[in-house]
Amino acid sequence: MTESDVQQAAPRIQFPGISPRAYEHPADRGAMATLRTVPGVGNVLKTLNSLFNERAERLMAVASHVRVGPAQYPTLDKVRLESAEILDLPKAPKLYVSRDPRAIAQTRGIDEPFIVLSTGLVEALDTEALRFVIGHEMGHVLSGHAVLLTLLDRLLRLQRSIAWVPLGVIGLRAVIAALHEWQRKSELSCDRAGLLAGQDPQAALRAHLYLAGATDLSQIDIPSFLEQAREYEEIDDIRDSIIKLLAVESQPHPFSVVRASQLQRWAASDEYRAILTGDYRRRDAQDEGNPLNEDIQGAAKSYKDTWDNSTDPLVKVVSDVGGAITGMADKVFGGFRRSGQQEPAGSDSTN
Repeated sequence: MTESDVQQAAPRIQFPGISPRAYEHPADRGAMATLRTVPGVGNVLKTLNSLFNERAERLMAVASHVRVGPAQYPTLDKVRLESAEILDLPKAPKLYVSRDPRAIAQTRGIDEPFIVLSTGLVEALDTEALRFVIGHEMGHVLSGHAVLLTLLDRLLRLQRSIAWVPLGVIGLRAVIAALHEWQRKSELSCDRAGLLAGQDPQAALRAHLYLAGATDLSQIDIPSFLEQAREYEEIDDIRDSIIKLLAVESQPHPFSVVRASQLQRWAASDEYRAILTGDYRRRDAQDEGNPLNEDIQGAAKSYKDTWDNSTDPLVKVVSDVGGAITGMADKVFGGFRRSGQQEPAGSDSTN
């Protein structure tokens, strides 16, 4: 952990009762809303949880990592508590530091989520960049991502154990690919949570620069770095499109350059400024009762906007299909809404 190059000029704004829907990426929000309504998903998670003892995982963290607290990594502990307070988490998750030269931060656990940072990350980043990382992980907790992240981790382990069964691998691969697509969107959501926790876009950018390979910021030109994202997003060769598709399929995170560009755009948006002024969605009965179709339509619109604005030729090939699917989904949900409004109370339907 290095000294911060930039000191916070003003007290950080707190967000009492903030709902994760206030900042989540629409595709992430749609996936989580769908998960909450799938019959039996709780039983599936409990079954997987019984196969992999979560209590044992927490015990191993205690036995093999350094638990952050007032007497151990006190600066990180202060950041942990402040981040939880800013995002108004009911309880600050425990934080551990593990010996690993790679840059890794992860949130695990279903019943009691906890955060693990690697020494490679802690030693390389300044305090404010680490605040962004810790706030990012707090975002996973607030959104309930720990459930799906733990599920994905356990499915990957299960896939390796049944790799000799071809049909089992094929069936799991589809599920894992879908979870990876959700996970990439969830990382964009939690980058936003990290920015809200630290309220310092430059600190977030320093974290992304390090993940991309920067070790000496004096050797980095920020406009040139962000130009790389535009170059990646605006390719016009179908061969490059296929390479991108194959490269990203099993990636748990968006590429660092792309993440940096996406977050810096959000930091300059009206949506971010509105949250800072206190205009944001809160956790309440209305938020909990948010209609499923609203979140799914938001996800569909997000994908369609991406398709419409992309110059990627492979994306253009599927854009018309995606637009048709989005329109069909809107008609279906519209039909449900109209039938629900018109059907008299107490009426019976027969087949």
